[in-house]
Amino acid sequence: MLDTSARLLRLLSLLQAHREWTGPDLAERLGVTPRTVRRDVDRLRGLGYPVNASPGTGGGYQLGAGAELPPLLLDDDEAVAVAVGLRTAAGNGVEGIGESSVRALAKLEQVLPARLRGRVSALNEFTVPMLRGPARDTVDPAVLTELAAVCRDSERLRFAYRDHAGDVSRRTVEPHRLVCSERRWYLVAWDRDREDWRTFRADRIEPRPPHGPRFVPRPPPAEDLAAYVSRGVAQGAYAARAVVRLRMPAEEAARIIGPSDGALEPLDGQGCLLRTGAVSLDVLVIHLMLLGCEFEVVEPPELTERIRSARDLLGRALEPAAE
Repeated sequence: MLDTSARLLRLLSLLQAHREWTGPDLAERLGVTPRTVRRDVDRLRGLGYPVNASPGTGGGYQLGAGAELPPLLLDDDEAVAVAVGLRTAAGNGVEGIGESSVRALAKLEQVLPARLRGRVSALNEFTVPMLRGPARDTVDPAVLTELAAVCRDSERLRFAYRDHAGDVSRRTVEPHRLVCSERRWYLVAWDRDREDWRTFRADRIEPRPPHGPRFVPRPPPAEDLAAYVSRGVAQGAYAARAVVRLRMPAEEAARIIGPSDGALEPLDGQGCLLRTGAVSLDVLVIHLMLLGCEFEVVEPPELTERIRSARDLLGRALEPAAE
């Protein structure tokens, strides 16, 4: 009886971890016959778990949605990751997630073993989030989970997208990954109409189901998707762009320049390039001055002229007023 109960828990854990399993794959993982897998699936159904089965060579088992949320089986590392994520979720630009995170965390910590509770407490006590103020544009949690689901299941996504000017367009994409900065969430996807990779702000996406059909994922546009999104956000979205050489190592510059502020490129042990953008060259001048470090303009030359104009203006402001 103990072996059967333990096997049922293991089967439930496998069904929760993967979208769909074939009978032979489950039998191999559990060390039993496919016939035993079928019996165990029937037992789970008898306990109220909605396990769907599709016939044929391409069929398999899938844990469906039920009327109630079933117990989740988490290993030690997953439990710690969820607890830490709940404690930091309020600062990541998800609308209304703060109160829900607190309630979920209270339930989770109530059942955490002492050894895991200590790991969670240590991680939170000795971790300082480097947030740059409250999120300005929050995303609906339901939208976020829907985007994550279509990325996971490789299903085409249809949505209405509102750009920075407020104009709305219809898009059909092959979603790849969600990327989260300290303020915003972004969706990296292949735009089928434009036949190119695009980055979309999640708070501007309004899904228009039904989604699908399934697609074969393409190779991503970059190995480091965080850097890919950072470059697009820091430069591609702005009319004025610039490249400047900072007179400090890239590691030191990364402490004051967030991913959404610009992309850093190490040059040597003493300097790095910053690729950034803004709505205008004048705003770029202010942005660079606020960095508080020495720099020199690589391009465009017009930025150098704007800096000279700003220098002259500030110099006149320091001159004594004529009597």
